[in-house]
Amino acid sequence: MKKLLLASAILCLIFSACGSGSDSSDDTYYYVTRLGNDTLAIERVKTEGNQLIADVVLRSPRISLTSYQLEFDESGHLASMYAATFKDKFSGYGIAQGIVSQILKVEGDSLKIEYEGRNGTVSSSILNDKNFLPFIDMVHWPYDIAFNWAHESEADSIHQYLITGSRASDFIIHNTADNEYTLRHPSRGVMYVQTNSAGDMVWLDAKETTRKLIVERVKKLNFDELTAKYIEIDKKGSPFGTLSPAEENSTSFGGSDFKVTFGSPQKRGRSIFGGIVPYGEVWRTGANTASHFSTTKDIYISGNKVPAGEYTLFSIPEENGGTLIINKQTGQNGQAYNQERDLLRVPMMREKNTEEVEGFTIQVVKTNSGGSIELLWDKTIYYVDFNF
Repeated sequence: MKKLLLASAILCLIFSACGSGSDSSDDTYYYVTRLGNDTLAIERVKTEGNQLIADVVLRSPRISLTSYQLEFDESGHLASMYAATFKDKFSGYGIAQGIVSQILKVEGDSLKIEYEGRNGTVSSSILNDKNFLPFIDMVHWPYDIAFNWAHESEADSIHQYLITGSRASDFIIHNTADNEYTLRHPSRGVMYVQTNSAGDMVWLDAKETTRKLIVERVKKLNFDELTAKYIEIDKKGSPFGTLSPAEENSTSFGGSDFKVTFGSPQKRGRSIFGGIVPYGEVWRTGANTASHFSTTKDIYISGNKVPAGEYTLFSIPEENGGTLIINKQTGQNGQAYNQERDLLRVPMMREKNTEEVEGFTIQVVKTNSGGSIELLWDKTIYYVDFNF
């Protein structure tokens, strides 16, 4: 850590932009990231010659303030990046008052990587292919640089390698039309991007990924005022929270113990079924790891036996019902659905809920004839009845 702190002091002498900046200067722009009707992150980006400074307020699971300072070589490739974290406010642009927490630096043919891990400073290096950019979860200014590079390329598709920890991950950028692109995350899916005529990213739609974010580039933003507001909200004990918190419901009846565990994405003002959850497609039925269901006693669904044990749940929602999938594979990510491991598929019923459910919920409830597995979200209930 002493080495990182020393680097912070040295960098402030290198970067002339450590002073405060105006929220409306010609070389400053902003990204606003929304999840439904909630603002998840704001980013203030300032460019000056071969330098870029980005201040980022990220609100999940609790607020974090980070400043990034990058320098590019004469060919436009990344030469160095320093990231610093702040406790309660930014001091204008730059990392002068922060604690440096990550360093990327080109040295000869290598890219040196240094960051703070759980057990202290982690150092490594990889062969520098002069095409690296940092990957920062839920932060989007690195994508803007990537799309500038893609805009300058004559190829329809490029492989953009982003540094995650101490390794490089392959993000594929494909030009689909004038100023329109797709960006494929290695594991989360495809994002749709619009750029302006200069190749700047102006809009990103992640509706087909696990995050389902919307990112917009704006010219003006009350960045400092919003930062102070979000800090106060966080201090009052009302943080943005985890995007899809892990939940668990347990109950016992009919001589059996039931348990369901699932990731609970939040509605956040969005259209759910037929919206962010398409009809007619296999849905992970939650978020993050696959949703799990267990019973300590055999149950029967539409005459089909479900032996006592643990399973994962997937579904195919439809406007008038749909299908519940009970799968024998367990422990996997919710995107790792393997149809060959299905135990059975059974019809789901759908009805309107009298109350709006903000966080997706799976529960097992007792009925007069046995029980029911229920999926609740927004004002919708999908359910499958069972007996013993």
